[in-house]
Amino acid sequence: MGLGMLPLGLAFGALVIQSGLDWWWAGLSAALIYGGSFEFLLIGMVAAAAPLASVAVAAFLVQARHVFYALSFPLHQVRGRLARTYSTFALTDEAYALTATEQARTWPSARILWLQFYMHLYWAASATAGALAGSLVPDGVTGLDFALTALFTVLALDAVRGLRGDLPTPVLALLCALAARLLFPGQMLLAAFALFTAGLLARHLATGRKPTHV
Repeated sequence: MGLGMLPLGLAFGALVIQSGLDWWWAGLSAALIYGGSFEFLLIGMVAAAAPLASVAVAAFLVQARHVFYALSFPLHQVRGRLARTYSTFALTDEAYALTATEQARTWPSARILWLQFYMHLYWAASATAGALAGSLVPDGVTGLDFALTALFTVLALDAVRGLRGDLPTPVLALLCALAARLLFPGQMLLAAFALFTAGLLARHLATGRKPTHV
């Protein structure tokens, strides 16, 4: 997972330079914000001098999913107030995917913390390297901002393969995305998440099915 973050961080760093920001902004953002998808969004907002209130609202909408991650993240395994504070800060999509399994519930505190720390280090180092090498990327290169979407597409495909024949879940996700695109094109992401969550809850109430870990 850490190696998979390297090209993503390099793309983020190069995108920072192409957006007209200083190289150190990438490393500082990766170390202190550590927001992944929100950092990609933040580049355009900073370059456009967006109001602080708009940045705060965008951060809430994009990162609100982490509240639900905490429901099954093994934070109780982490010992010490400082360690739990960092573990909460470093709870990313990738860290959650690795620690939300049944096996991870028996992991010691050190293993969880080192896992999160190394992923944080991979991200910060690759973002800084991408920014330093960003001047070598020609201005005509496009698609760097799609690197994050590509990563989550691959993760989603792996998750679908692990559903063991549970076809309705990806079908429901696709239908929600299409409905959001047609009905709420200006707020597609938020609408798709809302519809998908409502669909999962409705299916659970109707069938009594236990949630599948993706």
